[in-house]
Amino acid sequence: MKQPHNIYIHVPFCMSKCNYCAFWSIACANPDWKTYLAGILAELDYWGRTLGRVSVPTVFFGGGTPSLMPVDCFFQIMNKIRTCFDLSADAEITLESNPGTLDENKMREFQAAGVNRLSIGVQSLDDEKLKFLGRRHDAATAIAAIKTAQKLNLNVSADFIYGLPGDNVATVIETCAAINKLGLTHCSMYELTIEENTPFGRANLNMPTNEEMADMYTAIRQNLSLPRYEVSNYATPGHECRHNQNIWDGDAYIGIGRGAAGRVYIDGTWYEQRGAGELFEPLSSTDRAIECVITGLRTIRGVCLTDPVKAVINMDIVQSMPDKIRIVNDRLVATDMGMLVLDDLIEQVTR
Repeated sequence: MKQPHNIYIHVPFCMSKCNYCAFWSIACANPDWKTYLAGILAELDYWGRTLGRVSVPTVFFGGGTPSLMPVDCFFQIMNKIRTCFDLSADAEITLESNPGTLDENKMREFQAAGVNRLSIGVQSLDDEKLKFLGRRHDAATAIAAIKTAQKLNLNVSADFIYGLPGDNVATVIETCAAINKLGLTHCSMYELTIEENTPFGRANLNMPTNEEMADMYTAIRQNLSLPRYEVSNYATPGHECRHNQNIWDGDAYIGIGRGAAGRVYIDGTWYEQRGAGELFEPLSSTDRAIECVITGLRTIRGVCLTDPVKAVINMDIVQSMPDKIRIVNDRLVATDMGMLVLDDLIEQVTR
């Protein structure tokens, strides 16, 4: 039986670039959707020929702002996926969106075309912070988008950013209280990261210290009504993002569109895939195992201690830090304290 492959499709177009964004995206009022569509369909054809008719459990449209896409464009992409692959009957189909780019009618049309999970880039419920971040919407528009999606019985997630200049534990607790009132079953809470070659990267921002960020992160876990299942993601049981969970667990996925990446599995070999329709160098067993450790330790269930993973883990180091990392049911799991220093922890425990 061939390895199932999840599919990530990158939609690069945005109305404007946000001040913090380092993703590959294009600010464009009138994207050339015809050319974009032709490229995506060609890539799907390529991977259909290369992999064969593999099972596809999830499809994730990320960006950019995928909700800007004409619904007919989305419909043709989904039809091509069904033609080239075996799309699971219960497949999770996620569309990332920004408030103000979807009215109820277009939301219904996307739903009819296959979308069953909508991820909404809210980022903040404070209008001043939204302006600072460079967002085009206000809080009222974001809340209205959430309520509309909930009314349509879509599986709704919302993204938020914390750790802005001036943020502290008190402001984070206020944010959690406001989010709790929205009735969300999933949300992502991302720490503001300053990236080079962004407006924020060129500014001299007075950012919170690492210790203050850690205190805010702890406050989120203590005050958000949703339980954490990954370092930045929170959901009621059964509403976790299946696509991301599959990737974190080390499953195969195809990256479609410029700016997308993938990890494909062909005839017993893992390949690093980047760019339109190209197969790059195969990944060594060691490199692949380290990737699984990096992604798996982000989740509360951790990484399965397979033989390749055991080969890259320093068990003496693991056993010396029970407050940060533990072995639970043959899985390596980071504790709450370990999550606070995850990058350093991974570097320490891998050989």
